Amino acid sequence: MQKEQLKFALFGNVYQERKSAAVQKLLAVLEAHGIAIAVESEFLAFLRDKLQICVPDCEVITGDSIGDVDYVVCMGGDGTFLGVASRIGNAQVPILGINTGRLGFLASFSSDDIEVAVADICKGRVCVERRSLLQVLCDDEPLQGYPFALNEVAILKHDISSMISIHTRINGEYLTTYQADGLIVGTPTGSTAYSLSVGGPIVVPNSHTMSLTPVAPHSLNMRPLVLCDDSEVELCVESRSHSFLVAMDGRSQSYRDGIHLRIRRAPYDVQVVVHPGESFFTTLRRKMMWGTDHRE
Repeated sequence: MQKEQLKFALFGNVYQERKSAAVQKLLAVLEAHGIAIAVESEFLAFLRDKLQICVPDCEVITGDSIGDVDYVVCMGGDGTFLGVASRIGNAQVPILGINTGRLGFLASFSSDDIEVAVADICKGRVCVERRSLLQVLCDDEPLQGYPFALNEVAILKHDISSMISIHTRINGEYLTTYQADGLIVGTPTGSTAYSLSVGGPIVVPNSHTMSLTPVAPHSLNMRPLVLCDDSEVELCVESRSHSFLVAMDGRSQSYRDGIHLRIRRAPYDVQVVVHPGESFFTTLRRKMMWGTDHRE
């Protein structure tokens, strides 16, 4: 049962001027359905000042709180989607991604889908999936920023000259020491992102797993590993530069070597509005050319 008036929070990429028509279409559809809106402050300034779009009266979102909204609409690509997911945190509000970028794996709706998607939401016919996140903890020193990742946590070397040694334990048991440029701890959602580009496995969403994929390992027998997501991964890094990078969904920070990082499933999930006409396998075939035989 939907409440009397729905309210959407709008976020978007502020570097894509070509999204003008899609934004105008979205605003018109929301107004036609009587949906109230709150717009992120930087995105609102971009729409009004840069794109010269007449945005109706709305609330302005500043800071970390999105207020009392029913859905979050994200206009951009998958990078924008990840940024919005980190911005809203544990708000437990479904995110509808409208792709104005390139791939659009998380932002699975196109501008052509806007009218039908909003109408379905108003009728309560929306399909929402819960996606797990990873949490990074460190007992040695406080971590900076948002310590959660929807795609992956990547441990990477800080310089271009030498590998790092990543001593790895699973639930307290020693696994191995990766001699590599880095190690990616990925969620099922992130299996088609950075992890895939370095040879990691494609993992079906909601499979309750996490994966370990080394980046350029100095060994032919260091293969990707898939774990149950109730596991805790403990990492300790050695580096000639005495520092390394921790990248969470592209947000990176430098840390000194010797500290112990613990990575485990986060205590909450992200809710993602999924396209009703596309399964995960359909998306793999259509957007990633999975299984395509060019000989045909």
